Amino acid sequence: MKLLKSDLFGRMLLEEERGRPVVVRDTGTARWWLGWFARLLCRREARALARIDGLPGTPRLIRSDSSSLHREWIEGRPMQVAGPRNPEYFRQARRLVTSLHRRGVAHNDLAKEPNWLVTPTGAPALVDFQLATVSAQRGRLFRAMAREDLRHLLKHKRSYCPERLTSREQRILAKPALHSRVWMAAVKPAYRLVTRRLLGWKDREGAGDRRF
Repeated sequence: MKLLKSDLFGRMLLEEERGRPVVVRDTGTARWWLGWFARLLCRREARALARIDGLPGTPRLIRSDSSSLHREWIEGRPMQVAGPRNPEYFRQARRLVTSLHRRGVAHNDLAKEPNWLVTPTGAPALVDFQLATVSAQRGRLFRAMAREDLRHLLKHKRSYCPERLTSREQRILAKPALHSRVWMAAVKPAYRLVTRRLLGWKDREGAGDRRF
Protein backbone atom coordinates (compact mmCIF):
# COMPACT_ATOMS: atom_id res chain seq x y z
CA MET A 1 0.00 0.00 0.00
CA LYS A 2 1.26 3.47 -0.91
CA LEU A 3 -0.18 6.77 0.28
CA LEU A 4 -0.75 9.03 -2.71
CA LYS A 5 -2.48 11.92 -1.02
CA SER A 6 -3.94 12.89 2.36
CA ASP A 7 -6.04 15.96 3.06
CA LEU A 8 -9.15 17.12 4.90
CA PHE A 9 -11.35 14.98 2.63
CA GLY A 10 -9.59 11.68 3.34
CA ARG A 11 -6.83 9.65 1.69
CA MET A 12 -5.89 8.38 -1.74
CA LEU A 13 -4.07 5.05 -1.65
CA LEU A 14 -2.41 2.90 -4.27
CA GLU A 15 -2.96 -0.76 -3.45
CA GLU A 16 -2.52 -4.06 -5.22
CA GLU A 17 -5.47 -6.36 -5.73
CA ARG A 18 -5.14 -9.64 -7.60
CA GLY A 19 -1.81 -8.54 -9.01
CA ARG A 20 -3.02 -5.21 -10.40
CA PRO A 21 -2.66 -1.65 -9.06
CA VAL A 22 -5.86 -0.10 -7.71
CA VAL A 23 -6.55 3.45 -6.55
CA VAL A 24 -8.59 3.68 -3.35
CA ARG A 25 -10.42 6.83 -2.30
CA ASP A 26 -10.95 6.50 1.47
CA THR A 27 -13.21 9.10 3.10
CA GLY A 28 -13.07 7.40 6.50
CA THR A 29 -10.22 9.69 7.59
CA ALA A 30 -11.94 12.92 6.50
CA ARG A 31 -12.41 15.61 9.13
CA TRP A 32 -15.73 15.17 10.90
CA TRP A 33 -17.13 18.42 9.58
CA LEU A 34 -16.24 17.55 5.96
CA GLY A 35 -17.02 13.84 6.03
CA TRP A 36 -20.50 14.27 4.52
CA PHE A 37 -19.07 16.28 1.62
CA ALA A 38 -16.24 13.81 1.01
CA ARG A 39 -18.77 10.97 0.85
CA LEU A 40 -20.94 12.99 -1.54
CA LEU A 41 -18.00 13.48 -3.89
CA CYS A 42 -17.16 9.80 -3.64
CA ARG A 43 -20.71 8.85 -4.64
CA ARG A 44 -20.63 11.27 -7.57
CA GLU A 45 -17.42 9.71 -8.85
CA ALA A 46 -18.79 6.19 -8.47
CA ARG A 47 -21.95 7.08 -10.37
CA ALA A 48 -20.00 8.70 -13.22
CA LEU A 49 -17.54 5.82 -13.52
CA ALA A 50 -20.39 3.31 -13.58
CA ARG A 51 -22.02 5.22 -16.43
CA ILE A 52 -18.87 5.28 -18.58
CA ASP A 53 -17.75 1.74 -17.77
CA GLY A 54 -15.63 0.33 -20.59
CA LEU A 55 -14.87 3.68 -22.23
CA PRO A 56 -11.18 3.69 -23.24
CA GLY A 57 -9.22 6.47 -21.58
CA THR A 58 -11.22 6.39 -18.34
CA PRO A 59 -10.65 4.34 -15.17
CA ARG A 60 -12.87 1.35 -14.53
CA LEU A 61 -14.87 1.33 -11.31
CA ILE A 62 -14.04 -1.80 -9.34
CA ARG A 63 -16.34 -1.28 -6.37
CA SER A 64 -17.61 1.38 -3.99
CA ASP A 65 -19.48 1.64 -0.71
CA SER A 66 -20.68 4.38 1.62
CA SER A 67 -17.18 5.63 2.47
CA SER A 68 -14.74 4.42 -0.18
CA LEU A 69 -14.18 3.86 -3.87
CA HIS A 70 -11.84 1.45 -5.65
CA ARG A 71 -10.95 2.15 -9.24
CA GLU A 72 -8.47 1.14 -11.88
CA TRP A 73 -5.04 2.79 -12.00
CA ILE A 74 -4.22 4.22 -15.44
CA GLU A 75 -0.55 4.36 -16.34
CA GLY A 76 0.45 7.77 -17.65
CA ARG A 77 2.00 11.16 -17.02
CA PRO A 78 -0.07 14.25 -16.16
CA MET A 79 -0.44 16.80 -18.91
CA GLN A 80 1.73 19.46 -17.28
CA VAL A 81 4.61 16.96 -17.06
CA ALA A 82 4.21 15.31 -20.47
CA GLY A 83 3.52 18.58 -22.33
CA PRO A 84 1.66 17.01 -25.28
CA ARG A 85 2.40 18.87 -28.52
CA ASN A 86 1.20 16.27 -30.98
CA PRO A 87 -2.04 17.41 -32.65
CA GLU A 88 -3.21 13.79 -32.64
CA TYR A 89 -3.33 13.85 -28.84
CA PHE A 90 -5.84 16.68 -28.92
CA ARG A 91 -7.89 15.05 -31.68
CA GLN A 92 -8.18 11.93 -29.56
CA ALA A 93 -8.86 14.02 -26.45
CA ARG A 94 -11.77 15.71 -28.18
CA ARG A 95 -13.21 12.36 -29.20
CA LEU A 96 -12.83 11.16 -25.60
CA VAL A 97 -14.69 14.19 -24.24
CA THR A 98 -17.42 13.75 -26.86
CA SER A 99 -17.78 10.10 -25.89
CA LEU A 100 -18.21 11.11 -22.24
CA HIS A 101 -20.99 13.48 -23.16
CA ARG A 102 -22.76 10.91 -25.33
CA ARG A 103 -22.95 8.67 -22.29
CA GLY A 104 -24.51 11.49 -20.28
CA VAL A 105 -21.44 12.49 -18.24
CA ALA A 106 -19.89 15.95 -17.98
CA HIS A 107 -16.53 15.91 -16.19
CA ASN A 108 -16.72 19.50 -14.88
CA ASP A 109 -13.03 19.62 -13.86
CA LEU A 110 -11.07 19.53 -17.11
CA ALA A 111 -9.41 22.88 -16.49
CA LYS A 112 -6.95 21.07 -14.19
CA GLU A 113 -4.02 19.66 -16.12
CA PRO A 114 -3.40 16.88 -13.53
CA ASN A 115 -6.77 15.39 -14.53
CA TRP A 116 -5.44 14.81 -18.06
CA LEU A 117 -2.97 11.98 -18.59
CA VAL A 118 -0.70 11.09 -21.49
CA THR A 119 -0.45 7.30 -21.59
CA PRO A 120 2.70 5.42 -22.68
CA THR A 121 1.21 5.18 -26.19
CA GLY A 122 0.65 8.95 -26.33
CA ALA A 123 -3.11 8.70 -25.97
CA PRO A 124 -5.23 10.86 -23.63
CA ALA A 125 -6.88 9.59 -20.46
CA LEU A 126 -8.99 11.25 -17.77
CA VAL A 127 -9.09 10.82 -13.99
CA ASP A 128 -10.81 12.40 -10.97
CA PHE A 129 -14.55 12.36 -11.62
CA GLN A 130 -15.55 13.72 -8.20
CA LEU A 131 -17.28 16.75 -9.68
CA ALA A 132 -18.82 14.95 -12.64
CA THR A 133 -22.48 15.37 -13.53
CA VAL A 134 -24.53 12.43 -14.80
CA SER A 135 -27.64 13.24 -16.80
CA ALA A 136 -29.91 10.86 -18.65
CA GLN A 137 -31.82 13.67 -20.37
CA ARG A 138 -28.80 15.82 -21.35
CA GLY A 139 -30.83 18.98 -21.04
CA ARG A 140 -29.84 22.60 -21.43
CA LEU A 141 -27.71 22.81 -18.28
CA PHE A 142 -25.91 19.58 -19.13
CA ARG A 143 -25.16 20.86 -22.62
CA ALA A 144 -23.70 24.03 -21.12
CA MET A 145 -21.47 21.94 -18.85
CA ALA A 146 -20.43 19.79 -21.80
CA ARG A 147 -19.49 22.88 -23.76
CA GLU A 148 -17.31 24.03 -20.85
CA ASP A 149 -15.59 20.63 -20.84
CA LEU A 150 -14.71 21.22 -24.48
CA ARG A 151 -13.65 24.81 -23.87
CA HIS A 152 -11.26 23.73 -21.12
CA LEU A 153 -9.74 21.14 -23.43
CA LEU A 154 -9.26 23.84 -26.04
CA LYS A 155 -7.50 26.02 -23.46
CA HIS A 156 -4.96 23.23 -23.04
CA LYS A 157 -4.65 22.90 -26.81
CA ARG A 158 -3.98 26.64 -26.96
CA SER A 159 -1.18 26.20 -24.42
CA TYR A 160 0.53 23.22 -26.07
CA CYS A 161 -0.52 23.25 -29.72
CA PRO A 162 -1.81 26.77 -30.49
CA GLU A 163 -1.01 26.66 -34.20
CA ARG A 164 -3.59 23.90 -34.70
CA LEU A 165 -6.57 25.79 -33.26
CA THR A 166 -9.35 26.23 -35.81
CA SER A 167 -11.36 29.43 -36.16
CA ARG A 168 -14.38 27.67 -34.65
CA GLU A 169 -12.32 26.53 -31.67
CA GLN A 170 -11.08 30.07 -31.16
CA ARG A 171 -14.68 31.31 -31.09
CA ILE A 172 -15.56 28.70 -28.45
CA LEU A 173 -12.59 29.82 -26.36
CA ALA A 174 -13.67 33.43 -26.58
CA LYS A 175 -17.15 32.80 -25.18
CA PRO A 176 -17.41 31.02 -21.81
CA ALA A 177 -20.82 29.68 -20.84
CA LEU A 178 -23.04 31.83 -18.61
CA HIS A 179 -22.59 29.62 -15.53
CA SER A 180 -18.81 29.81 -16.02
CA ARG A 181 -18.91 33.62 -16.16
CA VAL A 182 -21.02 33.72 -13.00
CA TRP A 183 -18.58 31.35 -11.28
CA MET A 184 -15.56 33.47 -12.21
CA ALA A 185 -17.18 36.74 -11.17
CA ALA A 186 -19.17 35.81 -8.07
CA VAL A 187 -18.14 32.41 -6.71
CA LYS A 188 -14.47 31.82 -7.43
CA PRO A 189 -13.13 34.58 -5.14
CA ALA A 190 -14.98 33.02 -2.17
CA TYR A 191 -13.92 29.53 -3.29
CA ARG A 192 -10.27 30.57 -3.29
CA LEU A 193 -10.62 32.14 0.13
CA VAL A 194 -12.09 28.97 1.62
CA THR A 195 -9.85 26.44 -0.11
CA ARG A 196 -6.53 28.28 -0.01
CA ARG A 197 -6.66 30.21 3.25
CA LEU A 198 -8.99 28.14 5.41
CA LEU A 199 -8.40 24.62 4.09
CA GLY A 200 -4.83 25.17 2.95
CA TRP A 201 -4.92 23.54 -0.50
CA LYS A 202 -4.68 24.77 -4.06
CA ASP A 203 -6.22 23.81 -7.40
CA ARG A 204 -2.84 22.66 -8.73
CA GLU A 205 -1.69 20.88 -5.60
CA GLY A 206 0.35 17.88 -6.65
CA ALA A 207 0.62 19.16 -10.22
CA GLY A 208 4.34 18.57 -10.34
CA ASP A 209 3.95 14.80 -10.16
CA ARG A 210 1.46 12.03 -10.88
CA ARG A 211 -0.46 11.39 -7.68
CA PHE A 212 -3.47 9.39 -8.76
